[in-house]
Amino acid sequence: MGTRACIRSVRVNGSSLARRQRSLGDRSAEFPLFPPLTRGCPRTSTDEIAYPLDVDYDYDQVDPALFAQEPGPDIARWSPLLPPLEAPTLGEGGTPLVEFDGVHVKDESRNPTWSHKDRLNRVTVSAALAAGAPGIVVASSGNHGASAAAYAARAGLPAIVLSSATSPPAVQSFARSYGAKVVSVPIEARWPLLREVVDRLGYHPVSNQTVTHTGHPFGPEGYKTIAYELFRQLGRAPAAVFAPTGYAELLYGVWKGFTELRRLGVAGTVPRMYSCETAAGGPHARALSTGAPAAIVELGRSDAYGIAGPVGGHRGVLAVRDSGGEAVLVTDEELRAAQRDLAGQGMWQELSGAAGVAGHRRLGRDFDGPVVCIATSSGFKDVGVGSESFPAPPAPTLDDLLP
Repeated sequence: MGTRACIRSVRVNGSSLARRQRSLGDRSAEFPLFPPLTRGCPRTSTDEIAYPLDVDYDYDQVDPALFAQEPGPDIARWSPLLPPLEAPTLGEGGTPLVEFDGVHVKDESRNPTWSHKDRLNRVTVSAALAAGAPGIVVASSGNHGASAAAYAARAGLPAIVLSSATSPPAVQSFARSYGAKVVSVPIEARWPLLREVVDRLGYHPVSNQTVTHTGHPFGPEGYKTIAYELFRQLGRAPAAVFAPTGYAELLYGVWKGFTELRRLGVAGTVPRMYSCETAAGGPHARALSTGAPAAIVELGRSDAYGIAGPVGGHRGVLAVRDSGGEAVLVTDEELRAAQRDLAGQGMWQELSGAAGVAGHRRLGRDFDGPVVCIATSSGFKDVGVGSESFPAPPAPTLDDLLP
């Protein structure tokens, strides 16, 4: 079964004002909303750079009262500014904003599968249902795969997760628990195998297939809801947002959400966006420093596997450049310090999830307004979690129990 067979029964949710896809390589290049162009823009992409697609809306039809509602679970509350939501909710969104060390931490570990990816996968699994796909496929060693498996299970779709041998066993078990077929694949073989699954089985891809990252055109739309929530929680747009950044879908989605708020006259400003990347890689930092639309770098050693990757994309470059932000490189030592301090305040994040706080500390800059650091995922997902043992003394005394 090829992908063309999956496009015949597209159903469009009437509450969505999404109308078309536009190329981020050339905004004049537009395409119908369906099918989602999951291999980048066919007009502007080259052999070296793949340009993502963006979703465009009938903004003049948006009721300003949409942003008067309080944040809460289920991102469908923002459905006019999302692609059609066909997949049922698991209660994603409505995460808390916690004051910490002079900043506000948006704790995305409170989502259903304990990461920000739930917002993306509610949207991408919806696209699979709308396109009539027989299943979904994702290449992921962590949060994305577990979240996609959960939303596929909720929607009644089979899921294939192409993981890697270095993926934490707990995370692989997490994805398998939802009924997904989880297969360890060498990293260099994952994307070619994913494309084969798409072409031969007709499964809908909810992760990347291209030389530089494009991902799913609908995916970052789910992250816009973080911006909507932050605006309501703070009563204004923040001055700056620091986001853990791998492929930059989160960074771009939050930035786009704030640009929409400004476009609609709801907010007066857009925050500066900071791409917080591991110093072992930093493809967006490289692209921004060289003026390239995207970059691929040599990857060094890092335990922050959720953001450590050699491949960047054009979305992150746009968000940082157009907001007046920067890319900030952080070491594993800086990540561990931020992780430890967050846990000390009741927020246990995986190493990658602490990159926003670490990036803010590394930059060391004051801002004229509130600063938000996004914390993306539970510490349960870290490498080595669950393998430690803590033997108790033979006969513990009260002194053994004191801090």
